[in-house]
Amino acid sequence: MPVEKADILAQRSERLRPVRQVAFACLLLGLPALSIVTAFGVAPGTVVSTQPVETVQQLVALPVFAPDEAPMGRFVTQERVLRGDTVAALFDRLGVRDARAMEFVRTDRKGSTLFRKLVPGKTLQAETGPDGELLALRYYLGSDGVLEVLKTAAGFTATDRAAGGSPRVFHKSATIRSSLFAATDSAGIPDAVAMQIARVFATDIDFHSDLRKGDHFTVVYEMLYDAGELIGPGRILAAEFVNDGRVHNAVLFSDGEGGETHFELDGSNRAKAFLRSPVEFSRVSSGFGNRFHPLLKNWRAHTGVDFAAPKGTRVLAAADGYVLGAGWRNGYGNAVEIKHGGAISTLYGHLSGFAGGIRAGTRVRQGDAIGYVGATGWATGPHLHYEFKVSGMHQDPMKVALPKASPVAPGLRAEFDAVARDASAKLDLVRTAQASRFE
Repeated sequence: MPVEKADILAQRSERLRPVRQVAFACLLLGLPALSIVTAFGVAPGTVVSTQPVETVQQLVALPVFAPDEAPMGRFVTQERVLRGDTVAALFDRLGVRDARAMEFVRTDRKGSTLFRKLVPGKTLQAETGPDGELLALRYYLGSDGVLEVLKTAAGFTATDRAAGGSPRVFHKSATIRSSLFAATDSAGIPDAVAMQIARVFATDIDFHSDLRKGDHFTVVYEMLYDAGELIGPGRILAAEFVNDGRVHNAVLFSDGEGGETHFELDGSNRAKAFLRSPVEFSRVSSGFGNRFHPLLKNWRAHTGVDFAAPKGTRVLAAADGYVLGAGWRNGYGNAVEIKHGGAISTLYGHLSGFAGGIRAGTRVRQGDAIGYVGATGWATGPHLHYEFKVSGMHQDPMKVALPKASPVAPGLRAEFDAVARDASAKLDLVRTAQASRFE
């Protein structure tokens, strides 16, 4: 029965030693090694030994070594961290039999990350010699990078390096039945990508309250891999979201200033001056679809909008600006007020606390965390009270017209149109494939 490659790599050195001895003897006899390996694979019924024989169906071109050189085996094995795992247990499964390596990762400042951050589901890859000595160890920490331990002439070294991030492109489509996360789960789309979708369309869709059953979306996105190991999400290259009959689309393109921005297919910028909802959308907060209606609302009638969300949910700056004040404001409890351009200001009330560095004069960017949902002040439950004022007059943030950012630069329009046509064709292809599954 053919032996899987992974099984070959995982065999202990004592099981491999007889094979190496046979190969070495064959070289001494001057026999063509490659032919012998092939003969073991194809000669039916040949009895080679009284011991059980495992047939290896793999052609291996053996290098020719000088008389004073010895062939050095190098075995690569990979294991996932299990709940309750120890470094010793992982070394055992990886075939590492090296006390000096164990002592190094236990005592070295960087190497000890392996002891301090064993996360279930993460991957370790080991390269070992014939007798189990450790030659290299890589611990993949997702977006946090890779811990790499290497054997050198002087001993071992440990370094942190950024994850390489080789992208792979995925195409998915899904329909909303109950929530965005239920839809992305059914389509096999990771949560991190679902949250990116929400951010891309955040200036048009409040994902807490605007979603409707039957809404649907298509997305082309990247996932980043390092040495075959998934390290996290990449970029959303193109997407379309149909919400309550309205079509919203996005194409990633250079903004002409060294960055990348999502544009509509017609070249208009997806970004708007203000977010539709200043409450961070997540799997936890997504179940809070209805806006909060407090019992005590006479004191602030018609002054803003209330968003229900779990205590501790991050509150985001709706637009660029600077903090006018952050502190206690009577009925508002803990509150932050931000001054924006064009005589516009926003206020965020009932916070359980403030994000680090948020104080009067602090500059903030759209989407920066400024605090956390709470129930301080005159509140009957955890929620965010959000006010939008123009020249001191309250406006409905859900209805006020908001300007968009700059469209594609004229000099880049031809290049963008080509990218947009390609993106549109890919989105159409995904939609067609999805529709054919239900015919």
